[in-house]
Amino acid sequence: MNKQGQLADFLQARRSRLLPEDVGLRTYGERRRVPGLRREELAILAGISAPYYTRLEQGQAHNASPEVLDAIAGALRLDESERAHLHALARAPRRRTPAGRTRTERVTPAISALLAAMDGTPVIVMGRRSDVLAWNRQGHALFAGHLDPRDPDDPGSRPNMARLVFLDAHTRDLYADWPAKARAVVGNLRLTAGRYPDDPRLAGLIGELTMRSPEFATMWADHRIMACDTADYEMRHPLVGTLTLTQQTLQSPGGDSPALVVATASPGSPSAAALTLLAHAVTPREVTRPPAPARPRTTH
Repeated sequence: MNKQGQLADFLQARRSRLLPEDVGLRTYGERRRVPGLRREELAILAGISAPYYTRLEQGQAHNASPEVLDAIAGALRLDESERAHLHALARAPRRRTPAGRTRTERVTPAISALLAAMDGTPVIVMGRRSDVLAWNRQGHALFAGHLDPRDPDDPGSRPNMARLVFLDAHTRDLYADWPAKARAVVGNLRLTAGRYPDDPRLAGLIGELTMRSPEFATMWADHRIMACDTADYEMRHPLVGTLTLTQQTLQSPGGDSPALVVATASPGSPSAAALTLLAHAVTPREVTRPPAPARPRTTH
């Protein structure tokens, strides 16, 4: 999963999705052997030489300038997330971390305090590979009520949201528009793979999902990029029924710490009432003990 290979695949996939008529090129009815623009056509649109673009797409050119990358992004009609991804893939790779030395993701005391302060709102803490590092009661009940709430405490058995979305029937049934959720998961994984091309656990997750889910394999091959920080989803929850929620991913400015995924509903809406009902359903209740029976009086 090296950057040059990812860059080549990304450029090829995005070029194949552009038709000549999309960019104002006339074809005069000629037949094409492959879909999309030719390399020479894209190079002309970007204002660079065709041989250089060919080497770049074949993974043989290194250290393309930001100006060249912006020109290619413009020719490919990339949005801001895709443009940033292109720059990340073309950036010179950092020194590799020795095998087996991947940094372990942990929940910091500050994140734990924030999670506690948001009690009553469904929240999960998610690592860059979409591992669930922690959740509050409402987050567990909303996203994975069928799992043991203690699972994130054990690094060896932590749930993984990407794996749940593609391989877990309960999670698939939660989303009325499951393909939209699935595309968002794949788009975020693409961004992460571009930032951490040498992460063996991330590569293992992608390989597992590719082998076990034909839907994931198809979406992954499409090379769509999606920085899904905020999205609305209709969820069909087994305890409180259908509700429409906004899922927001809150990330530190550096982007190198776990993220908080927060689910909220419009104030006063039926979905907000359903969230309140869910919160009450999972709030521990004090056990009221019956009064101890009075001791019989003894007489002397």
